[in-house]
Amino acid sequence: MSEAPTTARVRAKAERRDALLSEAARLFATRGFDGVSIEDLGSSVGISGPAVYRHFPSKQAVLASLLVGVSEGLLAGGRAVVERAPDDADALRSLVRFHADFALRDPDVIGVQDRDLNALSPADRESVRDLQRRYITLWVDVLTRLSPSTDRAELRLRAQATFGLLNSTPHSARSVTAARTRALLEQMALAALGQPDA
Repeated sequence: MSEAPTTARVRAKAERRDALLSEAARLFATRGFDGVSIEDLGSSVGISGPAVYRHFPSKQAVLASLLVGVSEGLLAGGRAVVERAPDDADALRSLVRFHADFALRDPDVIGVQDRDLNALSPADRESVRDLQRRYITLWVDVLTRLSPSTDRAELRLRAQATFGLLNSTPHSARSVTAARTRALLEQMALAALGQPDA
């Protein structure tokens, strides 16, 4: 009987933390990390600024949780996609779909990373970069198996260019339906990767 209130309290705290991260992405994307105060962040979810410290020790910790968390999610999700795929061609299509989903769902996070990565502590910034390198390597490994005669440096460049395409387009695709945007992004990404029929 005593576990229910504890479980509800833990769940409510996790939900408030998730809401803070979601609002942080929106506010940082709109105003920049330096343009958002702890009070702004708290009021955006209906709490006081000081109450934010029950969830994060500092505003920089909010940014770190946001950017490190999304990089961890991309790597873990990408690995799961590759592990489930029956072959490398399907793995590549699934990776493109997975990343397009992320770009269309979280354009604010992408904007924050582009502008505010340097606001992280050196350790957190290196953690994000390491996770990103591992995510790129996951793609390059699949591409290498599909195109073994192509230099890995070229395949890495193709993967990075594809991320640029997928990450930047949702910001300018407001006049095209979501379904059409997704289809075009996936088609162009596969062509950029040198695998239009993958």
